[in-house]
Amino acid sequence: MQTKERVILHSDVNNFFASVECSTKPELLDKPVAVTGNPKKRNGIILAKNELAKRYGVKTGQVIGEAKGLCPGLVCLPPHYDLYEQISGELHQIYLEYTNFVEPLGLDECWLDVTDSLKYLKKDGKEIADEIRQRVKTQFKFTVSVGVSFSKIFAKLASDLRKPDFTTVISRDNFKTLTYDLPLNSIVGIGHRLEKKFSSIDVKTIGEFTRLEDGYLENLMGINGINLKNDLLAKRDVPVADYYSLPPPKSIGNGTTLLRDIHSREEIKKVIFFLAEKVALRLKKHSLMSECLSITIKNKDLKTFHISKKIPKTGSIKKLGQHGMELCDKIWKYNYPIRAIRLRCSALSDRFVKQMSMFDKERDFSEVTALINQKYGKIELASSKSDFINKSEHPQQ
Repeated sequence: MQTKERVILHSDVNNFFASVECSTKPELLDKPVAVTGNPKKRNGIILAKNELAKRYGVKTGQVIGEAKGLCPGLVCLPPHYDLYEQISGELHQIYLEYTNFVEPLGLDECWLDVTDSLKYLKKDGKEIADEIRQRVKTQFKFTVSVGVSFSKIFAKLASDLRKPDFTTVISRDNFKTLTYDLPLNSIVGIGHRLEKKFSSIDVKTIGEFTRLEDGYLENLMGINGINLKNDLLAKRDVPVADYYSLPPPKSIGNGTTLLRDIHSREEIKKVIFFLAEKVALRLKKHSLMSECLSITIKNKDLKTFHISKKIPKTGSIKKLGQHGMELCDKIWKYNYPIRAIRLRCSALSDRFVKQMSMFDKERDFSEVTALINQKYGKIELASSKSDFINKSEHPQQ
C-alpha cells in the first residue's frame, strides 16, 4: 500500500531579533535597525538587522563601525533574549493550532507536519501557509516566510527561496529544478569547513553533491553524508517531531558580556549568582537537575579560560552559585579585568520531586524567590543591584 505523501511546512521569521525589536517599539518601524553585541562600542558585531538596514548593505557579522559607515542612521540595540524566547513560544502556540507535529529549529524557525490536518481544515498546504503568514503579520507586526514540501529538507529550502513574506511550494515534480542549482551551503549542516572541502573537488551545488559516491561521502561525513544525499534525492522520510515529546536539552547555560570590565571577587560573585538564577529556572522549566558544571571566563583581551567539574546532583540557585564560585576561585586570581562570563550545566537528568516543608533547613529559598520574581517582576534589594550586568544576555542551551 502506498504511503500518504507528507505535507510539511517550514516557517521562518524574517530577521527575527530585529523584527521583534521593531514590533515592540513602533517608533523604529521606519528606521534601519540592528541588534548588536555591544551598541556602545563600534567594535561589536551585527547579530541581526531589519530589511531597511539590509538595503544599505548592513550584514550579519559585520563590525558596528563598518555597518554605520554604510548606514549612518543605523539604530543599534542590545539583544533581549528573554523577549525573543517569549515571542518564539507564542509563535509555537499558533503553529500548534494546526498540528501537534511542530519541531523548532532555533527560536525563529519551525517545521510543521500538517498531513493529517488537511482534511478537517479543508485547506491544502499552501493555503495553511498563507493563513499562518497573515496571522503572524496581524498579531506580531512582522513577517514569516513559509516553505511547503513533501519533506523537511525541501520545506526548509523552500522557505529560503523567497524572502521576506512569501509562501514557496516545492513538489516532487519540481524539487530538482528549483534546488539542484543552489549553492551547497544552502543546506543546514553544510558549514564553512565542509563547503571548503567540497569546493576543493569542484562540488559547489546541491545537484553536484547528489552525484557523489556513497563511499566518499561516508569517509568525509560518516553516515550523515549518506543520509543527506538520500534526503536530497527524496529517498528518505524523516518525520517531524511531536512538540509534546521533544527530548530534553543536553545542556543548559547562560552567559553575559558585562557592561563594564570587572575584577573584584565580590562583583564576579554577583554575576555568577545572577547566571545561576537564570540557569536554575531553566532547569526547573525542563524538570531537570545537573551533575556537571562549567565556567568560562573571557578577559578584557578576549582570551578565554574554561574549567568544569562534577557536582552532586542539583538544580538549586544557591548550590550552583557556590559551585560556580569554587570553580572561579580555581581559575581566576582576581587581578585582571573580566569581560564576559558563562555558566553551563550538563550531565542532566530528571528532577527528583519531593514535598518540602517550610521548616526544612535545607530548603533553598532563593529558588522560591526567583520563581516569584519571574512571575510577578523582579524586586531587588539595594545591596544586590549591579550596574555591570547585562540582564538581556543570551541563554545558551
